[in-house]
Amino acid sequence: MDLLSAEFWTALLSIVIIDLLLAGDNAIVIGLAARNLPKHQQKKAVVWGTVGAVVIRALATIFVVWLLKIPGLLLVGGVLLVWIAYKLLVEGKGHDDVEAGGNLWEAIRTIIIADALMGLDNVLAVAGAAHGSFLLVILGLLISVPIMVWGSTLILKWIERFPIIITIGAGVLAWTAAKMIVDEPFLKAYFANPVVKYGFELLVVAAVIAVGTMKKRKSAKEPQPKAANE
Repeated sequence: MDLLSAEFWTALLSIVIIDLLLAGDNAIVIGLAARNLPKHQQKKAVVWGTVGAVVIRALATIFVVWLLKIPGLLLVGGVLLVWIAYKLLVEGKGHDDVEAGGNLWEAIRTIIIADALMGLDNVLAVAGAAHGSFLLVILGLLISVPIMVWGSTLILKWIERFPIIITIGAGVLAWTAAKMIVDEPFLKAYFANPVVKYGFELLVVAAVIAVGTMKKRKSAKEPQPKAANE
Protein backbone atom coordinates (compact mmCIF):
# COMPACT_ATOMS: atom_id res chain seq x y z
CA MET A 1 0.00 0.00 0.00
CA ASP A 2 1.47 3.37 -1.08
CA LEU A 3 2.23 5.64 1.90
CA LEU A 4 1.00 8.69 -0.04
CA SER A 5 -2.22 7.08 -1.26
CA ALA A 6 -5.69 8.02 -0.05
CA GLU A 7 -6.28 4.32 0.73
CA PHE A 8 -3.38 4.26 3.22
CA TRP A 9 -4.50 7.38 5.07
CA THR A 10 -8.15 6.30 5.08
CA ALA A 11 -7.13 2.95 6.56
CA LEU A 12 -4.95 4.69 9.18
CA LEU A 13 -7.81 7.03 10.12
CA SER A 14 -10.10 4.00 10.50
CA ILE A 15 -7.54 2.35 12.81
CA VAL A 16 -7.24 5.53 14.91
CA ILE A 17 -11.03 5.65 15.37
CA ILE A 18 -11.15 1.92 16.17
CA ASP A 19 -8.36 2.35 18.74
CA LEU A 20 -10.07 5.35 20.33
CA LEU A 21 -13.25 3.35 20.88
CA LEU A 22 -11.96 -0.15 21.59
CA ALA A 23 -8.48 0.34 23.09
CA GLY A 24 -9.57 3.33 25.17
CA ASP A 25 -12.04 1.18 27.07
CA ASN A 26 -9.27 -1.29 27.91
CA ALA A 27 -7.44 1.52 29.73
CA ILE A 28 -10.08 1.28 32.45
CA VAL A 29 -8.98 -2.32 33.05
CA ILE A 30 -5.44 -1.11 33.68
CA GLY A 31 -6.61 1.41 36.26
CA LEU A 32 -8.84 -1.11 38.03
CA ALA A 33 -6.13 -3.79 38.17
CA ALA A 34 -3.60 -1.39 39.72
CA ARG A 35 -5.95 0.52 42.04
CA ASN A 36 -4.98 -1.31 45.28
CA LEU A 37 -1.22 -0.97 44.82
CA PRO A 38 0.89 1.64 46.62
CA LYS A 39 1.34 4.81 44.57
CA HIS A 40 4.98 4.05 43.76
CA GLN A 41 4.04 0.65 42.29
CA GLN A 42 0.97 1.76 40.31
CA LYS A 43 3.04 3.37 37.55
CA LYS A 44 5.23 0.24 37.24
CA ALA A 45 2.13 -1.97 36.99
CA VAL A 46 0.61 0.27 34.31
CA VAL A 47 3.83 0.44 32.27
CA TRP A 48 4.81 -3.25 32.43
CA GLY A 49 1.23 -4.47 32.20
CA THR A 50 0.73 -2.35 29.09
CA VAL A 51 4.03 -3.54 27.57
CA GLY A 52 2.99 -7.17 28.07
CA ALA A 53 -0.49 -6.50 26.72
CA VAL A 54 0.87 -4.69 23.64
CA VAL A 55 3.37 -7.48 22.85
CA ILE A 56 0.58 -10.07 22.97
CA ARG A 57 -1.71 -7.82 20.95
CA ALA A 58 1.00 -7.21 18.33
CA LEU A 59 1.60 -10.95 17.87
CA ALA A 60 -2.15 -11.62 17.77
CA THR A 61 -2.83 -8.86 15.22
CA ILE A 62 0.01 -9.94 12.92
CA PHE A 63 -1.24 -13.53 13.19
CA VAL A 64 -4.78 -12.43 12.30
CA VAL A 65 -3.50 -10.39 9.32
CA TRP A 66 -1.76 -13.54 8.07
CA LEU A 67 -4.82 -15.66 8.87
CA LEU A 68 -7.12 -13.39 6.86
CA LYS A 69 -5.14 -14.28 3.72
CA ILE A 70 -6.62 -17.80 3.89
CA PRO A 71 -9.59 -18.12 1.46
CA GLY A 72 -12.92 -17.65 3.18
CA LEU A 73 -11.62 -16.06 6.37
CA LEU A 74 -12.04 -12.48 5.16
CA LEU A 75 -15.75 -13.27 4.85
CA VAL A 76 -15.85 -14.85 8.32
CA GLY A 77 -13.88 -11.95 9.82
CA GLY A 78 -16.16 -9.43 8.11
CA VAL A 79 -19.29 -11.09 9.49
CA LEU A 80 -17.77 -11.19 12.99
CA LEU A 81 -16.86 -7.51 12.72
CA VAL A 82 -20.44 -6.64 11.73
CA TRP A 83 -21.55 -8.32 14.97
CA ILE A 84 -18.90 -6.41 16.97
CA ALA A 85 -20.10 -3.12 15.44
CA TYR A 86 -23.70 -3.96 16.38
CA LYS A 87 -22.71 -4.91 19.95
CA LEU A 88 -20.75 -1.67 20.32
CA LEU A 89 -23.96 0.26 19.64
CA VAL A 90 -26.31 -1.70 21.88
CA GLU A 91 -24.10 -2.74 24.78
CA GLY A 92 -21.54 -1.12 27.06
CA LYS A 93 -18.49 -2.96 28.30
CA GLY A 94 -18.51 -3.92 31.96
CA HIS A 95 -15.47 -3.92 34.20
CA ASP A 96 -17.05 -5.16 37.43
CA ASP A 97 -15.34 -8.55 37.15
CA VAL A 98 -11.81 -7.08 36.99
CA GLU A 99 -10.07 -7.79 40.28
CA ALA A 100 -7.46 -5.46 41.70
CA GLY A 101 -4.03 -7.04 42.07
CA GLY A 102 -2.75 -7.54 45.60
CA ASN A 103 0.86 -7.02 44.55
CA LEU A 104 2.81 -5.71 41.55
CA TRP A 105 3.03 -9.01 39.66
CA GLU A 106 -0.62 -9.90 40.28
CA ALA A 107 -1.65 -6.50 38.88
CA ILE A 108 0.58 -6.93 35.81
CA ARG A 109 -0.82 -10.42 35.21
CA THR A 110 -4.41 -9.16 35.56
CA ILE A 111 -3.76 -6.33 33.09
CA ILE A 112 -2.24 -8.68 30.49
CA ILE A 113 -4.95 -11.36 30.79
CA ALA A 114 -7.85 -8.89 30.87
CA ASP A 115 -6.50 -6.93 27.90
CA ALA A 116 -5.95 -10.14 25.92
CA LEU A 117 -9.58 -11.15 26.50
CA MET A 118 -11.06 -7.70 25.91
CA GLY A 119 -8.70 -6.91 23.02
CA LEU A 120 -10.02 -9.59 20.64
CA ASP A 121 -12.42 -7.14 19.00
CA ASN A 122 -9.62 -4.58 18.66
CA VAL A 123 -7.26 -7.13 17.08
CA LEU A 124 -9.81 -8.24 14.49
CA ALA A 125 -10.88 -4.67 13.69
CA VAL A 126 -7.32 -3.35 13.27
CA ALA A 127 -6.30 -6.39 11.21
CA GLY A 128 -9.30 -5.87 8.93
CA ALA A 129 -8.71 -2.14 8.56
CA ALA A 130 -4.99 -2.68 7.83
CA HIS A 131 -5.78 -4.61 4.60
CA GLY A 132 -2.73 -6.83 4.99
CA SER A 133 -0.30 -3.97 5.72
CA PHE A 134 1.99 -4.79 8.65
CA LEU A 135 3.07 -1.12 8.73
CA LEU A 136 -0.52 -0.09 9.45
CA VAL A 137 -0.71 -2.76 12.17
CA ILE A 138 2.40 -1.35 13.86
CA LEU A 139 1.14 2.24 13.52
CA GLY A 140 -2.21 1.15 14.98
CA LEU A 141 -0.45 -0.39 17.97
CA LEU A 142 1.76 2.67 18.49
CA ILE A 143 -1.42 4.75 18.55
CA SER A 144 -3.21 2.40 20.96
CA VAL A 145 -0.43 2.40 23.60
CA PRO A 146 -0.76 6.04 24.73
CA ILE A 147 -4.55 5.71 24.43
CA MET A 148 -4.54 2.74 26.82
CA VAL A 149 -2.17 4.41 29.29
CA TRP A 150 -3.26 8.05 29.30
CA GLY A 151 -6.44 8.47 27.30
CA SER A 152 -9.17 6.53 29.10
CA THR A 153 -10.68 9.31 31.21
CA LEU A 154 -10.72 11.82 28.36
CA ILE A 155 -12.25 9.35 25.90
CA LEU A 156 -14.96 8.26 28.33
CA LYS A 157 -15.85 11.91 28.98
CA TRP A 158 -16.11 12.54 25.25
CA ILE A 159 -18.32 9.50 24.76
CA GLU A 160 -20.59 10.51 27.66
CA ARG A 161 -20.87 14.06 26.36
CA PHE A 162 -21.17 13.17 22.66
CA PRO A 163 -22.86 9.73 22.30
CA ILE A 164 -22.73 10.20 18.52
CA ILE A 165 -19.06 9.11 18.78
CA ILE A 166 -20.22 5.54 19.46
CA THR A 167 -22.49 5.64 16.40
CA ILE A 168 -19.65 6.95 14.22
CA GLY A 169 -17.32 4.26 15.58
CA ALA A 170 -19.87 1.53 14.90
CA GLY A 171 -20.22 2.88 11.36
CA VAL A 172 -16.44 2.73 10.84
CA LEU A 173 -16.36 -0.86 12.13
CA ALA A 174 -19.28 -1.81 9.86
CA TRP A 175 -17.54 -0.17 6.88
CA THR A 176 -14.33 -2.07 7.68
CA ALA A 177 -16.36 -5.28 7.89
CA ALA A 178 -18.03 -4.61 4.54
CA LYS A 179 -14.65 -3.94 2.90
CA MET A 180 -13.35 -7.24 4.25
CA ILE A 181 -16.34 -9.06 2.75
CA VAL A 182 -16.06 -7.43 -0.69
CA ASP A 183 -12.30 -8.12 -0.71
CA GLU A 184 -12.88 -11.85 -0.21
CA PRO A 185 -11.27 -13.40 -3.35
CA PHE A 186 -14.08 -15.81 -4.21
CA LEU A 187 -16.68 -13.03 -3.86
CA LYS A 188 -14.82 -10.35 -5.85
CA ALA A 189 -16.59 -11.24 -9.09
CA TYR A 190 -19.93 -10.33 -7.50
CA PHE A 191 -18.59 -6.90 -6.50
CA ALA A 192 -16.75 -6.06 -9.72
CA ASN A 193 -19.33 -3.36 -10.46
CA PRO A 194 -18.44 -0.27 -8.35
CA VAL A 195 -22.13 0.52 -7.84
CA VAL A 196 -22.72 -2.92 -6.35
CA LYS A 197 -19.52 -2.77 -4.28
CA TYR A 198 -20.07 0.66 -2.72
CA GLY A 199 -23.81 0.10 -2.51
CA PHE A 200 -23.19 -3.03 -0.44
CA GLU A 201 -20.75 -1.21 1.85
CA LEU A 202 -23.26 1.61 2.44
CA LEU A 203 -26.03 -0.93 3.02
CA VAL A 204 -24.01 -2.75 5.71
CA VAL A 205 -23.15 0.52 7.49
CA ALA A 206 -26.76 1.75 7.32
CA ALA A 207 -28.15 -1.61 8.49
CA VAL A 208 -25.83 -1.86 11.50
CA ILE A 209 -26.54 1.72 12.61
CA ALA A 210 -30.29 1.44 12.03
CA VAL A 211 -30.77 -1.97 13.70
CA GLY A 212 -28.38 -1.15 16.56
CA THR A 213 -30.02 2.22 17.25
CA MET A 214 -33.53 0.69 17.21
CA LYS A 215 -32.44 -2.08 19.58
CA LYS A 216 -30.81 0.43 21.94
CA ARG A 217 -33.95 2.61 22.00
CA LYS A 218 -36.17 -0.41 22.58
CA SER A 219 -33.96 -1.58 25.47
CA ALA A 220 -34.03 1.91 27.00
CA LYS A 221 -37.85 1.89 27.00
CA GLU A 222 -38.12 -1.55 28.62
CA PRO A 223 -38.72 -1.47 32.42
CA GLN A 224 -35.60 -2.39 34.40
CA PRO A 225 -35.95 -5.44 36.70
CA LYS A 226 -36.14 -4.53 40.39
CA ALA A 227 -33.46 -5.68 42.77
CA ALA A 228 -34.28 -8.77 44.83
CA ASN A 229 -34.23 -6.87 48.13
CA GLU A 230 -36.71 -4.23 46.98
